[in-house]
Amino acid sequence: MMSYKSILTDQISACYNDKSWFIPLEDILKDVTMEEALTEDDNKQTIWSIVNHLIYWNEKWLERYKVGEFVLNHGINNDETFALNEDQLNGAGWKETLNRLEHVFISWRVVLEETDESKFTKQLPEYFNAPWWGVVSNLSIHSAYHIGQIMLLKKQIRGR
Repeated sequence: MMSYKSILTDQISACYNDKSWFIPLEDILKDVTMEEALTEDDNKQTIWSIVNHLIYWNEKWLERYKVGEFVLNHGINNDETFALNEDQLNGAGWKETLNRLEHVFISWRVVLEETDESKFTKQLPEYFNAPWWGVVSNLSIHSAYHIGQIMLLKKQIRGR
């Protein structure tokens, strides 16, 4: 029987570096230049801004997961999670962003592999009574959505 742990670890891996139904994020981004990462689409979004958004939410939920609870924070403005730090818009900043992205996905995999199976069914009363397995699964779905967006943007930028 498949465990929550194996399913969730598989989902996280599929998003970042395991070729399955779609090209994983690591492969999509490996040849994206800083200039391409900063190229805006019609909605003023960039690959870099979407990557920042993914880093933000994956780090935020990893932190919550490690603590084992969810505290609602009304101070979070989702639009701000896409923001670019003007001081870091250079080659070194792009490399650091990619390293943070890799780190959060690897950290998720490690944490999930170390999780006792019983934690996955623990519900979060403050978050719609959702069980942890559902929260982590939806985080992967959220990542997959934005990975598709990034792939499309990359194709548009390169005219393919």
